[in-house]
Amino acid sequence: MVEIKQIEPTKRALTKFVQYPIDYLYADNEFYPPALIIDEVDTLNPRVNPAFEFCESIYFMAYRDGAPVGRIAGIINNKVNERTGVKTCRFGYVDFIDDEEVVDGLFGAVEQWGRSKGMTRFAGPLGFTDMDREGMLVEGFDQLATQATIYNHAYYPKHMERMGFEKDCDWIEMKIMVPPAIPEKMQRVAEIVKKRFGVRNIKFTSRRKLVKQYGNAIFTLINEAYDQLYGYSPLSEAQIKHYIKMYLPFLPLEDLSLIIKDDGELIGVGIAIPSLSRALIKCRGRLFPLGWWHLLKAFKGHNDIVDLMLVAIKPEYQNKGVNALLFTDLIPYFIKFGYKWAESNPELELNRKVLSQWDYFETIPNKRRRAFSKPLEP
Repeated sequence: MVEIKQIEPTKRALTKFVQYPIDYLYADNEFYPPALIIDEVDTLNPRVNPAFEFCESIYFMAYRDGAPVGRIAGIINNKVNERTGVKTCRFGYVDFIDDEEVVDGLFGAVEQWGRSKGMTRFAGPLGFTDMDREGMLVEGFDQLATQATIYNHAYYPKHMERMGFEKDCDWIEMKIMVPPAIPEKMQRVAEIVKKRFGVRNIKFTSRRKLVKQYGNAIFTLINEAYDQLYGYSPLSEAQIKHYIKMYLPFLPLEDLSLIIKDDGELIGVGIAIPSLSRALIKCRGRLFPLGWWHLLKAFKGHNDIVDLMLVAIKPEYQNKGVNALLFTDLIPYFIKFGYKWAESNPELELNRKVLSQWDYFETIPNKRRRAFSKPLEP
């Protein structure tokens, strides 16, 4: 018999919720890089995550004979629901054994909660905002996931279809091979764009100066560039401050490229980091006792993969070749550090503006992930 228990959002209970897939479901999986437990717990904690200014959530775990066999989060993002006019209950942080009773119990608990809140649509996997992992893997189960994405077993999407969920949207991911030199056509385009729009790259050697001069501007630009994307939840001032403290002090500055106008206005940003996937697998989501050492090695050159975390271009400059400046800046560093390929991270399959930037490179599509949805009947 399966027992579904609601999990209270205490640090201790949330830690068990986060550790379930790491310690049970994917303990020996070579493709599953767990997120850092401390970061996941903070994201789920209403007292820490500023997204709870406009979000609410509920957490459940499934048990059989006292052993955990699944988990799920229900999330309502009121800001997105107001923007879209659709009362959507999201599900996320979902993991389960291949068992219909377990799956139906978990999803049924969140469905019931969503109905009690007046929701009419059920969709996911989605997080509180787009800064969280989203999209269920439907292709590429034999590929190493990036630290920013969900990995799941191949039976997950089969259960989604069995429960009546349908495709809402797909993201694709690809390997982009690092060329031996900057492609000539890209270099020419970059030079033309610089002259035409009066823009240039800027690099920093001080993280403190980066945060002071462009910390807020980076996340404000992300809000502008991503505003029309699927399910986007604009970052609040509190969230921007939170993510500045969380991410910017640790970014390798060589793998960060900013594009500014002559007056200093930020119009483009590209953020890459050395892949932490193998290190996260070794440390199993824990910094101690030796997790920090594996992560440090990944940052310090023991790596042949770089993750392209995001590219954001101000809307009025999109599709005008501005992206070429980012990559003419970053490619020499990728070559210097010995990266063999870059991982694109998820990109909407119909977003040609983004996908066209890889036309200069040799690419290998290697993963596809999906958001599912269905009506939430009264």
